[in-house]
Amino acid sequence: MNKNILGLVMIGIAMLTVQSVFGQGTKEDYDRANNLRQLIKGKALGLTSNIVWIDSASTVFYSSTTATGKQFIIANSKQHIKKPAFDHQNVADQLSVLSGVHAKAADLPLTELAYSMERKRLTFVAYEKGWELDFSTEKVEENKALTERLKKGKNYWGSRTKDVQDRKTFSPDSQWIAYIKNYNVYIQRRKGDDKEVQLSFDGSAGEYYDAWMSWSPDSKKLVAAKVRKNEDHTLYLIESSPEEQLQPKLQTRDYLKPGDALPQRTPALFLVEEQKVIAMPAALIENQYDLSFPTWHKDSRSFTVEYNQRGHQRYQIIEMDGQTGVAKVLVDERSKTFIDYSGKKYRYDVADGKEIIWASERDGWNHLYLYDGLSGKVKNQITKGEWVVRKVVHVDEKARQIIFAASGREKGQDPYLIQYCRINFDGTGMAVLTRENANHEGTFSPNHGLFVDQYSRVDLPPKACIRDALTGKILMDLEEANIQPLSVTGWKMPEVFTAKGRDGITDIWGIIVRPTNFDLTRQYPVIEYIYAGPHSSFVPKNFQTLVPYGAQELAELGFIVVQMDGMGTSNRSKAFHDVCWKNLKDAGFPDRIAWMKAAAEKYPYMDLNRVGIYGTSAGGQSSAGALLFHPDFYKVAVSSCGCHDNRMDKMWWNEQWMGYPIGPHYTESSNVENAYRLQGKLMLIVGELDDNVDPSSTLQVVNALIKANKNFDFLMVPGMGHSSGGDFGEHKRRDYFVKHLLGIEPPAW
Repeated sequence: MNKNILGLVMIGIAMLTVQSVFGQGTKEDYDRANNLRQLIKGKALGLTSNIVWIDSASTVFYSSTTATGKQFIIANSKQHIKKPAFDHQNVADQLSVLSGVHAKAADLPLTELAYSMERKRLTFVAYEKGWELDFSTEKVEENKALTERLKKGKNYWGSRTKDVQDRKTFSPDSQWIAYIKNYNVYIQRRKGDDKEVQLSFDGSAGEYYDAWMSWSPDSKKLVAAKVRKNEDHTLYLIESSPEEQLQPKLQTRDYLKPGDALPQRTPALFLVEEQKVIAMPAALIENQYDLSFPTWHKDSRSFTVEYNQRGHQRYQIIEMDGQTGVAKVLVDERSKTFIDYSGKKYRYDVADGKEIIWASERDGWNHLYLYDGLSGKVKNQITKGEWVVRKVVHVDEKARQIIFAASGREKGQDPYLIQYCRINFDGTGMAVLTRENANHEGTFSPNHGLFVDQYSRVDLPPKACIRDALTGKILMDLEEANIQPLSVTGWKMPEVFTAKGRDGITDIWGIIVRPTNFDLTRQYPVIEYIYAGPHSSFVPKNFQTLVPYGAQELAELGFIVVQMDGMGTSNRSKAFHDVCWKNLKDAGFPDRIAWMKAAAEKYPYMDLNRVGIYGTSAGGQSSAGALLFHPDFYKVAVSSCGCHDNRMDKMWWNEQWMGYPIGPHYTESSNVENAYRLQGKLMLIVGELDDNVDPSSTLQVVNALIKANKNFDFLMVPGMGHSSGGDFGEHKRRDYFVKHLLGIEPPAW
């Protein structure tokens, strides 16, 4: 045998021997990954959740993990007292009898908690039913109304409000009924023999008046919208293996896609006494993506609608005078790229619309502005700086102050960490209520005088306390986590890592997850979990015993798993976000690759010659796209339920970022159109009943890959909706990376 060949064979045998001794992709690694969740369960003590205020002044209800299980606690910040909220065994015994399921006192599965201060009762969900607990008697009863709501389940996300013709709308003074007849608006007095009065005469089957109408508070005016209907777009799904019958079933969903026609609505003002109608000028509201339901001012002087022009580059508040019908624009928000109406829109009317608090990214960062609600002029910018407002918590009109959540304001901190602040309407008196270098989650009391602050980082165990919402002063410490029992198991916190992005200037933040048996002397393939949807940012910021999406379990098989937020995602500057516009295939990849190269330079055991990637939904699009557009870096991908062609996915999400009208840029970002570029190993996973992303989006990639004579793997899961593949898909994903990144045949199932 050739000496060189013999040498290579011996090296290969040696590598296999090392792997078998130290373990990468072995059955022992799989067992450790599968048992990890059970191993660490209950080992982190003092983790708080289920925060519910039970009065406005001082008292809060919460749960905490203890050495003996989960305990529900009541704390009073005035008296500095903590005590069990109830007799846990007593509540467990009652639940066991009432539900027919054995309830454990140390692990009561209470979720969706709420407290009624009037009735002094805690409502919660357990064992798929609604319940309520009377604190004074500790008696548990079924809340049948809540149980019924649970049975109904959640509405399909894509359902649009249907225009109706048979609805009656009663005036506030109860004197009038408004309704639709023969596509037109009619009114009639509720009492007496008065005949019906026809207010409109131009309604027809093609352009009709919608029966969802809005009376003015003084009952003298009525607004109805004349609608030009669009055609529905139906998504067809075949359930191949229904449990209740042998033959497959056809399911359908309403599912508008980019480019589909949308209904156009024209508000019409009806003056009841004059029997006069004034329509809002069509030119003012042309090419609507959406027009909101009219909102009357309390004094009936006018109503407003919010107009989102299709393409999301113009968003306006339009006011129509309640007597003259004159319409004017109060707020005119414009962008050369997109307005993030779905994630950042905020409006608050002060003093019945005399002023308006409005959120905008017009200066490059998401901030609050104060408008004169009568003239439409900006009075002042309330918040400003190279940081972002993440959420408005409370507007105090009397004190003219705002409590809000912000991120990126504290220098030297991760710019995604949330801090709470208070500011005056005029932009003065800025007070930071939380400053600890952590991500803060505030639960405010009903009067917003206090808040429970739970703060942590993915690499910092949490603390919980009660703070004064005016000053931020800590009034009472609640819990401080103890992770020593967790650490004994070998568990390790992820590492927060930051590096420069594509421009060499902007910081990109992410995490590194290592296996519990990490060995500094070994080489580890790197696997990225990706979700690059522009609607938010996604790297975990709170402490978690297990990072989501199976990252830690995957690491246990002998990998380094990473996650980062690249350009094109939200919660940074507008310029950072705008990278996604008409270019979802970018997915922040230049930043991600630069980040991993920087990490590997610091940690040479990260083997960037073996890089994998996985993701679901938008992450499914990006993970497959990694092999199409960046095959020099990424070698193996598992893509689940991907929106592989943005023309095939839901309208709202894709037009928000890819724009309207549909153009060549949609084709350029399509994994279907670019399937011929495939290099590396690709597995596609899809659920046959996915009604979030059309399963045909994945099947069209399959079709294109077959036509291009590309080798790939494909798994369709019967009966499954929008998912990463369930337990079966998770097992297949792990095996795929073990086989193609470690070069090992996975253990037999």
